[in-house]
Amino acid sequence: MSSSPAPPADGLERRVIWLVAMVQLVNVLDFVMVMPLGRDFARALAIDESRLGLIGGSYTLAAAIAGLVGSRFLDRFDRRRALTVAMLGLVTATAAGGLARDLPSLMAARILAGAFGGPATSLSMAIVADVVPPARRGAAMGIVMSAFSVASVVGVPLGLYAAQLGSWRTPFFALAVIGLGVTGFAARALPPLRRHLEGPRHAATPTWALLRRREIVMMLGAAAAMTWSVFMIVPYVRSFLQNNHHVAEGDIKFLYLVGGVASFAVVRLTGPTVDRVGSTPVAALGTLLVTGALLVGFLPAAPLLPVFLVFSLFMCTASLRGVPLSALASKLPAPHERAQYMSLQSAVQHLASSAGAITASQIIATAGDGHLVHVDVVVFASIGFALCMPVLLWRVERRVRARLAAAAAAIEAPALPEARAVR
Repeated sequence: MSSSPAPPADGLERRVIWLVAMVQLVNVLDFVMVMPLGRDFARALAIDESRLGLIGGSYTLAAAIAGLVGSRFLDRFDRRRALTVAMLGLVTATAAGGLARDLPSLMAARILAGAFGGPATSLSMAIVADVVPPARRGAAMGIVMSAFSVASVVGVPLGLYAAQLGSWRTPFFALAVIGLGVTGFAARALPPLRRHLEGPRHAATPTWALLRRREIVMMLGAAAAMTWSVFMIVPYVRSFLQNNHHVAEGDIKFLYLVGGVASFAVVRLTGPTVDRVGSTPVAALGTLLVTGALLVGFLPAAPLLPVFLVFSLFMCTASLRGVPLSALASKLPAPHERAQYMSLQSAVQHLASSAGAITASQIIATAGDGHLVHVDVVVFASIGFALCMPVLLWRVERRVRARLAAAAAAIEAPALPEARAVR
């Protein structure tokens, strides 16, 4: 859905976007860092690698519950204060992860991280939707979501390197210190974010009232389908590449570096493209590419293309699907419903993440020689979920386009009788 160009962003808008992006970088890094380290802490804590999905699933399940709870009250507070509290909780949980002694204690730390990380993501998206007008929102979402690429380019390789220099605990402690500094800086530099509290007071929209809106249900379905698809694969990428495709231990950090650079380049183009052509075409391209990456890179017994190429393609599809989804979702709720809706969407996505990771953990098994088996079943299931996403986005985008056209017609309608009288 194309739109006319909006005026250039002002200084306040740019400052808020980049500060939120910094906070989101810490939040994303806390999440994406854990799975690449999985092989290290699995060996140190005597955890079967086929159970790594449970660790990711514990985070996402906690984030989902926190999202459902937070959807009832997050819109009542200044977004800056709420984001600061959420990030302080996340930093504390990250440090606790470095103190884990076994699978239960590590899962407990990840549950605590999810309980704060989920609301932090919802608040970040709500802040962007509050500050940035719809015509520029795709580009803004692209900047904020580039945190995933930067985390992969810088954070994951450095985390893996820190683990080699020290232990698997070192990245957790280092990120906690960095996160504390970023949170303090953002809390001081962000302006008060109370625009959604100004004007007439709105009663909180009941959750069931939101869910009775057809476009919201379809958007939540699209978010769930995309996330379920991704997290059937992500927890096992490193173990699969090393155990099945025999990628050297030392090459893993370079894989994430190259993949992250490619993803960062793509995400900077994705946002403006969404603003010009709409969400559905971009999401459809991302779905086509991720399907190809899975079929070529994860299905054959030996890779048909260079691993670096396939891995980079797989990582690029995250922004090609995530940015259009976030940009379109931000246009659905009213301002006083944004944090509520974003929390609800976050809850749905984290539930889907948890379900995808846990489902895959029940399918994938470790053979005697270390190979992961039944990966083909997971690949086909992941593709099936991925294909649902662009179809649902297309239906939502048609409804948004029709709503905007009706609103424009309603604005012009009062002038018509007068025009007829003149004639």
